[in-house]
Amino acid sequence: MTFKVDPISPAEVDTNWLIVTIAEEENFHPQLQKIDDALNGQLTRLKENGDLTGKSGDVLKVLDADGIAATRLLIVGLGDPGKLTRAGFEKATMTAIRSITGNEYRSAGVVLNSSATHDVNLLAQAEIWSKSIIIGGSGQALHKAETDRYPIKNVTFLIESETVEPEVKQAVGRGRILGDAINLTRELVNRTPDEIYPESFALRARQVADEFNNLNCEIWDQKRLEDENMGSMLAVARGSDREPRLIVMEYLNGGPNAPTIALVGKGVTFDSGGYSLKPSQGMITMKCDMAGAATVLGAMAAIAELGLKANVIGMMGMVENLVSGNAYKLGDVLTARNGKTIEVHNTDAEGRLVLADVLCYAADRKVDYMIDLATLTGACVVALGTDVTGLFSNHQAWAGKVESAAKSCGEPLWPMPMFDDYNELLKSDLADVKNIGGRWGGAITAAKFLENFVNETPWVHLDIAGPAFAESSKPHQEGGGSGKMVHTLVETVSQLK
Repeated sequence: MTFKVDPISPAEVDTNWLIVTIAEEENFHPQLQKIDDALNGQLTRLKENGDLTGKSGDVLKVLDADGIAATRLLIVGLGDPGKLTRAGFEKATMTAIRSITGNEYRSAGVVLNSSATHDVNLLAQAEIWSKSIIIGGSGQALHKAETDRYPIKNVTFLIESETVEPEVKQAVGRGRILGDAINLTRELVNRTPDEIYPESFALRARQVADEFNNLNCEIWDQKRLEDENMGSMLAVARGSDREPRLIVMEYLNGGPNAPTIALVGKGVTFDSGGYSLKPSQGMITMKCDMAGAATVLGAMAAIAELGLKANVIGMMGMVENLVSGNAYKLGDVLTARNGKTIEVHNTDAEGRLVLADVLCYAADRKVDYMIDLATLTGACVVALGTDVTGLFSNHQAWAGKVESAAKSCGEPLWPMPMFDDYNELLKSDLADVKNIGGRWGGAITAAKFLENFVNETPWVHLDIAGPAFAESSKPHQEGGGSGKMVHTLVETVSQLK
């Protein structure tokens, strides 16, 4: 796939598809007006007839575009320009790209509109379109005889003035890197549990690290995990024939005085629930329970390729949670890396047991900040739905920085309460803490459990159980792994001072 930026007039670009946006406003923006003039007012007539509305996500295909060099014209609506957000713009661009990538096309031209309002300026448009083209051309049909999603081979981004060409090229390049990183996360989540298990995920992480001179990768095997007292994580792994792994990726490009951030991902490559066995309906998508780890890996790849001036350690705890004679059981008492004891009341609350030890290790590394990501609780989906990430934190200022980064990326999240009263629900008669807190406030008590292992480090927990995996496709989104929060992690790191 090749991307280029060109100040050529949109009416003159020879391409399979010419793609342009329209908002709900009286007049066409200058680039769209040029196209309408070349088409002898065809777009004006379509607008007058009510076929060209500009409503958010509306897509109009003009297959007979006589008067412009492009074979076909695709117009996507943005809605009210005064309410245009990055999230709304990206939803529109993804809808547009997905509307044509079900067939194979050689080329497309994307018209960038310098008159866009609100927070979607020219450079933001370039980045979003580039990212959407990469993501929208990649599907989840990894095992079909014929693919159902085709990447566009050659894309030209059309600008009004060559003076902005260097900046637009940079924005397009950033969008492409983000798109590739998100697709890496999506692919790993979409692959089968027989393909992605702790060792194979670790090998893939090493391959990613080998692509970059500034990214180091260390893999801890069973023996190393035992030597490091990762008793909570090891207990979850006991039921599987496949050994656990901890992946530690280091990107140290910020200098000795820059803060260090740990990105921690839950990597349960398949979750049966253990002896607290899931029903088939709840288990069928549990290949996605490693989405937190896949998100961290995607973010580390993007951070390295972008060359951000930052110090980042990515940590991914990888296990399978299966049932066998050796599996951990309800009533067991586990000892985490920091010495805290955990009474097991539910073996399907295993992700927090994996994260507990990895967070302990991050705290032992004396990092300045932590973010963990996990498909942790169905309770968070009940609370926030499938599109919104839950944010939990022990540090308001750090939470605010992550929230701000997510907003600038158009990835919705919502801060949840972390009152100390919730700790009462985790009290155990046998151990320091239980691994569940009961029926009510389940997403919060899961976060409060994790708080026991961060050692006062400013920490944010992102529960991505809803957004990480879509059970069906929508016009703006492919079903399966979504890659949500990769961009937020990259943006958080890029803003870290």
